[in-house]
Amino acid sequence: MLDRIQAFLHTLTAPHQPQEFAPDDPRVAFVALCFQVMEADGNISDKERQKFRDLLRDRYDLSDDRLKHLIQAGQEAGSEAVDYYRFTSDLRRHLVNEDDRIELLGILWDIVYADGERSEIEDHVIWRIADLLGVSARDRVLQRQRAAAQAGEEDMVGAEAGGE
Repeated sequence: MLDRIQAFLHTLTAPHQPQEFAPDDPRVAFVALCFQVMEADGNISDKERQKFRDLLRDRYDLSDDRLKHLIQAGQEAGSEAVDYYRFTSDLRRHLVNEDDRIELLGILWDIVYADGERSEIEDHVIWRIADLLGVSARDRVLQRQRAAAQAGEEDMVGAEAGGE
């Protein structure tokens, strides 16, 4: 037991590694929201994972090691969260431009469509995130349609109206 206490105290006092990301880093919030969307339907496909990694790599220009640490930090933050508010409020502070928040929503839709399927649960998660980010229903739908068109998928008629 003493060893466990010493190990715990060591983790509290150990210097943080430079590749760690602060909990309030907007990149961690973004990754956490991506995981919330990917996990919404109960299955994260390989295509979703690859699209997610590609989007992060393009957006943040991180080395593979730093990207791995960012994904880990975001996944841990997302698994500890009880709602989306913490992440959306972090992002709203950093994305003061409405176009940036709309673009973020478009990225979430790109992840949804990566596996060629869209579920009502994914719709609901993105609807909640959009609402908390202050993105209008019109812009949310336009981003969904754009992502569907890019993915080459036909959009499900009425799914959007049924999710609200």
